[in-house]
Amino acid sequence: MLTIYNFGPIANSMKPLLSLYEKDLEFTSRALNMAEFEHYEDWFTNLNPSGLVPALDHDGRVVGESTVICEYLEDAFPDSPTLRPAGAFERAHMRQWTKWVDEYYMPCVSTVGWHMIVGKMIAGYSDEDFEARLARIPTHEQQLKWRRARSGFPAQIVEDELRKVAYSVNRLNERLAQSAWLAGNEYSLADVCCFSMANGMQHSFAQLVNQSSTPYLLDWIGRINERPAVKAMFAAIPDQFGMAQPAGA
Repeated sequence: MLTIYNFGPIANSMKPLLSLYEKDLEFTSRALNMAEFEHYEDWFTNLNPSGLVPALDHDGRVVGESTVICEYLEDAFPDSPTLRPAGAFERAHMRQWTKWVDEYYMPCVSTVGWHMIVGKMIAGYSDEDFEARLARIPTHEQQLKWRRARSGFPAQIVEDELRKVAYSVNRLNERLAQSAWLAGNEYSLADVCCFSMANGMQHSFAQLVNQSSTPYLLDWIGRINERPAVKAMFAAIPDQFGMAQPAGA
């Protein structure tokens, strides 16, 4: 039995959700309410002590970290449709992209998202209530991120992260000018993981992602949105942030 704890079809949570749909696996989606700090409640930290989302429970064994979950699904279910290229070189290329997402692209997108969206989600809490919720967070780094979301990230940090976002979408566009998919001729976890960050940027970052500036990236986003698995995911999984873009949006 598979249960995926997630925040809906967006960013890191979308990676394993989309992998599950692409691999046509039966699973239960358990959406957590980020604004209520549900992922820091005892029942969840007993499953995943870091309190980080997403997390996959496979027959009582819990796997964390979004990209690791995607790779785990490939190893645990080798008879389902694969999202890893057959060739060793192409597979290495795929992992270069998933590593880049985790270490560069995701952090800058995340910081901007926390600055623009998460702060508004928690604006209604009193200082006392906010501090009580913050006390449940197991790591100093995550506590700091929540404090910055509440007060607003420093302007210099936001400016630098926006610069990284602009670099990232241009890098994706340049790569996609060379081949249909990021790791070559096969749709793979490289595409799943990058799409999970890039989808919707044609709306929220239209000054960066548009037909004039990034035509190959825009085409790639459109083609992935037309995939049956993507349509099924958006139709079935609620979006608590109002940011996920369903197919055709």
